[in-house]
Amino acid sequence: MEIEGMTCHDCEVHVSQALERIGASTVRASFQRGEAVFVAPLDFSFDQARKAVAQAGYHPRGIRELTEGDGSQFTSMAGVDYDLVIIGSGSAAFAAAIEARGAGATVAMVERGTIGGTCVNVGCVPSKTLLRASEIYHAARYPGFHGLGTRAGAPDLAQLVNEKDALVQTLRQQKYEDLLAEYDIQWVPGEARFIDDRRIQVGERTITAGRYIIATGARPRIPDIPGLDEASYLTSTTALDLTMRPDRLIVIGSGYIALELGQLFRRWGAQVTLIQRGRALMPSYDADVRSVIHAAIEDAGIELISPAAYERVERHGSEVMVHLTVDKARRVVQGDALLVAAGRTPNTEALQLQYAGIDVGDHGEPLVDATLQTHNPRVYAAGDVTLGPQFVYVAAYEGKIAARNALGLAGRPQSLDLDVVPAVTFTQPGLAQVGLTETRARQMGLAVKTSVLPLAAVPRALANRDTRGIIKWVAEADSGRLRGAQVVAENAGEVIYAATLAVKHGLRVHDLTETLAPYLTMAEGLKLAALTFEQDVNKLSCCAG
Repeated sequence: MEIEGMTCHDCEVHVSQALERIGASTVRASFQRGEAVFVAPLDFSFDQARKAVAQAGYHPRGIRELTEGDGSQFTSMAGVDYDLVIIGSGSAAFAAAIEARGAGATVAMVERGTIGGTCVNVGCVPSKTLLRASEIYHAARYPGFHGLGTRAGAPDLAQLVNEKDALVQTLRQQKYEDLLAEYDIQWVPGEARFIDDRRIQVGERTITAGRYIIATGARPRIPDIPGLDEASYLTSTTALDLTMRPDRLIVIGSGYIALELGQLFRRWGAQVTLIQRGRALMPSYDADVRSVIHAAIEDAGIELISPAAYERVERHGSEVMVHLTVDKARRVVQGDALLVAAGRTPNTEALQLQYAGIDVGDHGEPLVDATLQTHNPRVYAAGDVTLGPQFVYVAAYEGKIAARNALGLAGRPQSLDLDVVPAVTFTQPGLAQVGLTETRARQMGLAVKTSVLPLAAVPRALANRDTRGIIKWVAEADSGRLRGAQVVAENAGEVIYAATLAVKHGLRVHDLTETLAPYLTMAEGLKLAALTFEQDVNKLSCCAG
């Protein structure tokens, strides 16, 4: 426990006595370090400990559980079924479990559904393999070169779904199921619910753990629109199982999931309409980049309606109708299928978090501090369930941090660092960004300069005969330190990792301009954009920068 107000050895005695009176043992208080370390019985109340210290005249602050040796070597705890119980079985859960088992902790994983979580089962893996199929199909129909007379018959969606399912099954087996035995992780099927601040119930079984990590993920959020529940809508999960293409698809939402799936069905030949509440498409990007994204969406033949207020949804037979108000004018959008892609909501409704003393946010997400600890010092949360960045690689990172902090493996708590998180939308052209946008940097009071490079200035794009896109750098005005990048280009996701390293490690503009870049690659655009801070690259010969 961190304690303020201790100034001498007498203070240490007073704090020790206060904690011992409520059941603590082996109390070691230190006024120099401003903390007290003690052994607590299993039924110990942390709130009672705070009150005891406060009544002694001191100010209790943070409190956390330590392993014996303060993390130098993990020692399993007595009186519990497992050292760590993880609720959920996705990326965050497995990263946490592997980290904990590597330290020698006993670990159980509780799962009510299919092992593997969102990404492998109904998210990243199935969507990207179908997106790749649609990309090949679209390229066959529209190759972009006059000398090519390629054709493509109608796609066999049923066969493509079967291939998608086979890939999902293979990766689920290799990356999740097989790891249970590999790392000796105990599998507990069933739905977990807290019955107090230190125990959970799974079916008829009561489980006690030294620490818990909530990693239950999130699911599609369904907005409260009159008539929507009766309209037989699709979600990002069910849309990937369609074996028949709708002729007209209406999409509620315009975020990355809406854009990816909207383009998927547009390539299959559907008429696609995206509906968004706000005026700005992809608001996490700067306005000049958003305009390029908007143009690319229109070029793909996708209609975007904004800003829209939803009035109601109706279904009449095979036709669905969405009633809107757009700029004070009434409008009805008609289609054959309705896809809801309006964000995510956490899977916490069955956990009974209130019995564990865990505070939740407006959407039911467990509230965590920078170490991923909830209000209950025994319970941590990681991954999509916290409603942080909804990326599988962020979930894995958080799972590892949560395990280290829950078990005290790093000695002192390790804070989450999400300042440099790359984000990718797998459309064509692709969208990617990392670090600060110009807008955000100026809001923070930073003096910045920017470079904006149209993709028409990138030789790879010219060779591809597809110059839709833009590359933008944001750098500190004085030092030239690179603070952020935005890319709209083919394979933007393959390009953004180099920009991520540059931003994370504080590279400056001259570091890029003085580094060789392979010619006729899209990544060369990062260097060309860096040169644009000082030069007009259109007036340079190839590779002259």
